[in-house]
Amino acid sequence: MQQSIRLTKTRDRVTLAWAEAGTGPALVKASNWLTHLQYDWDSPVWRHWMRFFAEHYRFIRYDERGCGMTEWEVGDITAEQWYADIETVIEVARPEKPFALLGISQGGAAAIHYAVEHPENVSHLILYGVYAQGKAVRNDPAGEQRSRATIALTRLGWGQDNPVYRQLFTSRFIPGATDEQLKWFNELCRRTTTPEIAARIMNARMYVNVLDLLPRVSVPTLVLHARDEEAVPLSQGRLIASSIAGAKFVELDSRNHILLEHEPAWARFKEEVLAFTGQTARRESEDPIFEALSPREREILTRIAEGCTNINIGRQLFISEKTVRNHVTRIFEKLGVQSRAQAIVLAKDKRLGVAPAGSG
Repeated sequence: MQQSIRLTKTRDRVTLAWAEAGTGPALVKASNWLTHLQYDWDSPVWRHWMRFFAEHYRFIRYDERGCGMTEWEVGDITAEQWYADIETVIEVARPEKPFALLGISQGGAAAIHYAVEHPENVSHLILYGVYAQGKAVRNDPAGEQRSRATIALTRLGWGQDNPVYRQLFTSRFIPGATDEQLKWFNELCRRTTTPEIAARIMNARMYVNVLDLLPRVSVPTLVLHARDEEAVPLSQGRLIASSIAGAKFVELDSRNHILLEHEPAWARFKEEVLAFTGQTARRESEDPIFEALSPREREILTRIAEGCTNINIGRQLFISEKTVRNHVTRIFEKLGVQSRAQAIVLAKDKRLGVAPAGSG
C-alpha cells in the first residue's frame, strides 16, 4: 500500500506536510504528538494504525507545525493554530463531505473544535485517548509539577545520544512495548523535532481547554480510552463522553496510550470504529465461508493473500513463526484448502475484506 505526501502553506505561511492513502469514505486524522509521515508508515508502533485506516478509508493525516515533515522553525504554537492547520489540510485535501474525523490524544482538541465549527462536514467524530483539559487547567498541582519538570528535562535530554531521558518519556506511552518498539519510539523523538521545539509543544499542550466546546458537539461521537494508561487519565475520556450528548464510550483493556498490534484492545478498537462508521458492510459482502475465522486468522489470511511469508507475518504481528504456522494450519482446515495458493485464490475470489462497489 502506498501513500502520497504533499506540502502546502498555512495561513501564516508555515510549510505543512500532509499525506493520504487508501480509497473509500474519507477519514481525516488531526495531528498528534509524535508523528513523522514517512517514518511512521513503516514503524513497529504506528504501521498497524496506518494500515487499518488506509485499508478502509481514504485516510488523510498531517504532521503538526514544528514536527515531522512539517516546518520546524515556527513562531507561536497555540491551540488556535492547531485548529487553523486542520482547516487548511481539509481545504487542500478536499475530502468528500461529510467525512469521519479522528482525534488521538491532544489531536482531539482540534478535532472537537472543527466538529463544533463545521458540523455539516463531519459524519462521525472518533476520539481515542483524548483529553479536554491540559494539566495546567485540570486542578492537579502534582500533575502540573511533573509536566513542568519533564519539560525542563526535555530541553536538556531530548537531543542527547544517551536515550535515558527518551526511555523515560517512551515508557509512559507504550509500557507494554517490545525492545524493538521502544527503540523505534526513542528514535522517533530524535527524528521528529528539536529539544527546544519539543519543550514548546509540550508546554502548549498543558493549556489545552475545550471543556466548553463539548456540549456543542452535535455530530455522532465515539470515545475510546485505554483503562490503565498513564499518559492521559481515563477520567478525561469519561469527562468527554459524559459532556457530549449521545456519545458512545468504550473502555479498552490496555495500559498503552498507543495501542499495539498484538493486544486484544487493538482488535476491539478496530471493530468499534468500523461498526461506528458503518463499515461492517465489508464483512457482509464476503462469502460466509470466512465467518469461521477468528480476527487473528483473518488478519493472517489477508497477509498470505498479499504474498507474505510466515516469517514476515510473524514479524509484522510480533508473534513467532511457529504460532503463525499453527494459525495457517487452522485456516486451511476451516477453509478446506490444502495450500497457500488455494487460500490466496479463495481469499481473492470470495472477496475477503473487500467492500462492494459504492458501499460504505
